Amino acid sequence: MSRGARRGGAGQGAAAAVQLLVTLSFLPSVVEAQVTGVLDDCLCDVDSIDNFNTFKIFPKIKKLQERDYFRYYKVNLKRPCPFWAEDGHCSIKDCHVEPCPESKVPVGIKAGGANKYLKVANATRELEDCEQASKLGAVNSTLSNQSKEAFIDWARYDDSQDHFCELDDERSPAAQYVDLLLNPERYTGYKGPSAWRVWNSIYEENCFKPRSVYRPLNPLAPGRGKDDGESFYTWLEGLCLEKRVFYKLISGLHASINLHLCANYLLEETWGKPSWGPNMKEFKHRFDPVETKGEGPRRLKNLYFLYLIELRALTKVAPYFERSVVDLYTGNVEDDADTKALLLSIFQDTKSFPMHFDERSMFAGDKKGAKSLKEEFRLHFKNISRIMDCVGCDKCRLWGKLQTQGLGTALKILFSEKEIQKLPENSPSKGFQLTRQEIVALLNAFGRCPVQ
Repeated sequence: MSRGARRGGAGQGAAAAVQLLVTLSFLPSVVEAQVTGVLDDCLCDVDSIDNFNTFKIFPKIKKLQERDYFRYYKVNLKRPCPFWAEDGHCSIKDCHVEPCPESKVPVGIKAGGANKYLKVANATRELEDCEQASKLGAVNSTLSNQSKEAFIDWARYDDSQDHFCELDDERSPAAQYVDLLLNPERYTGYKGPSAWRVWNSIYEENCFKPRSVYRPLNPLAPGRGKDDGESFYTWLEGLCLEKRVFYKLISGLHASINLHLCANYLLEETWGKPSWGPNMKEFKHRFDPVETKGEGPRRLKNLYFLYLIELRALTKVAPYFERSVVDLYTGNVEDDADTKALLLSIFQDTKSFPMHFDERSMFAGDKKGAKSLKEEFRLHFKNISRIMDCVGCDKCRLWGKLQTQGLGTALKILFSEKEIQKLPENSPSKGFQLTRQEIVALLNAFGRCPVQ
């Protein structure tokens, strides 16, 4: 593992998770065996990812997540669980999410809501609110402020066939803007049967796995998953590439979440003031090769695989943002230009990575069979995005929905190559579009800035 990093943090996203893992490798109390070597199902090695992320990607991603456009995320945390009667929301105070008051939302953000396709200011008072909110780092808005026609086309665009996630209706009264920097992902105390039920449903019902094959360390499995996983991995290696990739992405997503929770853990609370920081005992419990019977290093390798997939998606979607018609609009022309320049700089770096995952190896067989498998893949992932509405902790639900949507957007990009290649430079596209919600989720899922 690369030894170039000397900084850490508990942010959100694949880039931040990889960076955090590099940093944790310096601590003597952490797992003795480092995650090294070539990843399965690709030609990339862990050290190359560590170095690339540490010296090129992570510093810029960190800055990008602090920009107004990427700081606010509109989400509905009140959608009922569609699969089972809810256990009730977590009553722990740290589970609470503080939404951004509507009066503080800049006019550019409001244009992305009620007046989605126009960037005009509403009133002097709203402009004053915009200025006040922007000082706090508020953000958001439409995809393009240069083409009303593009907005209209966006509104008409039927993306039901390429969405890998079920998106929240941003027009719903229950949907609210959340300042991601003021609501960081942390270990809130949400655990036990309710949390297990969510992950059990994801793995057991959506990862193409027969019930007769038990996941290692599954707390809900017979014998509480204490086997060494030999039968599970024999089954996994016998799957087609596409289904192996699906499982590794979900496992990598799970590892990323757990890694950040371990790094930003509620250590103690004195006089009503909580103290947050790394919990090495919890980290070893989840990832140590001895305590996890070899499962921990596999989970961490899947995190690197997740990073590769999202990195590849950023490279593939670059032409979409390089067009002059696309503007990351918040209402502040100078800041918006700086934000786009920073994003394009990140794309240039992602293009320079020499060992990208080749998504063309997927769904490459018989056309009819490949199409059917791709649709099954999409629907399984979309179902997982719906399960996120069953998470009982609001803060966990927020970050679960954002990360799932970010990965879903990455998959949508990877399998829309032809549509992206046909994008016109100065006019709207009917074949491929990204909503602001998808853009914010994609970049935050890849590399949320650390919370120091």
